Amino acid sequence: MTDPTPRPVLVTGGNRGIGLAIATHLRDAGHPVVVGSRSGEAPEGLDAVTLDVTDTASVDAAFTEAEKIVGAPLGGLVANAGITKDQLLMRMSDDDIDAVLDTNLVGAIRCARRATKSLMRAKGGRIVLVSSVVGLYGSPGQVNYAASKAGLVGVARSLTRELGSRRITANVVAPGYIDTAMTEELPEELKEKYRGVIPAGRFGTTDEVAAAVGFLVSDAAAYISGAVIPVDGGLGMGH
Repeated sequence: MTDPTPRPVLVTGGNRGIGLAIATHLRDAGHPVVVGSRSGEAPEGLDAVTLDVTDTASVDAAFTEAEKIVGAPLGGLVANAGITKDQLLMRMSDDDIDAVLDTNLVGAIRCARRATKSLMRAKGGRIVLVSSVVGLYGSPGQVNYAASKAGLVGVARSLTRELGSRRITANVVAPGYIDTAMTEELPEELKEKYRGVIPAGRFGTTDEVAAAVGFLVSDAAAYISGAVIPVDGGLGMGH
């Protein structure tokens, strides 16, 4: 269904997996969409810009280029870019910690900072930060990842207090186990173990995550801000 108020949106990490599903869903809802990725390659039917969320100059340049493409100030940001470097904490290197936090948390903050300028010029808009059930539920071997994803909740809620009066919302979507290329590589016995603790009894789809993001970007979510929307089949139970 086409949203009544199309708003130009930049989706970071939107060239594959969950990010691509989000970008496609928003495009199909009538929003002008630009994908940001390190390669700068555009998936079929989408515009793209080169974007490295760990580099402020790259973030600034990507937003400027995206606005040239759509011909207007951006009205939305979906901060989806993220990495994992899993290891038990006692064996986790400084590089493992720094890289994950700099990409997943600080990278999202960099993008939100730059997006704020555009959203204020647009006189309103949406920021959606893609977190994970792991951020509040926890997971062994993912201290760095969990910390980075939990931090996004504080970012969204602080932005809500800073920008709420300017018709800008900031929310978090927290996916659980989703069918992606990454989960497809897991051994079948491990998949069964994970499914056994998910009340829904299955992994989610990228389209289900995209639908939640699409709602938060839409006019229907104008009075929702600082919220954490789980898409996890009940695994986190709202943690």
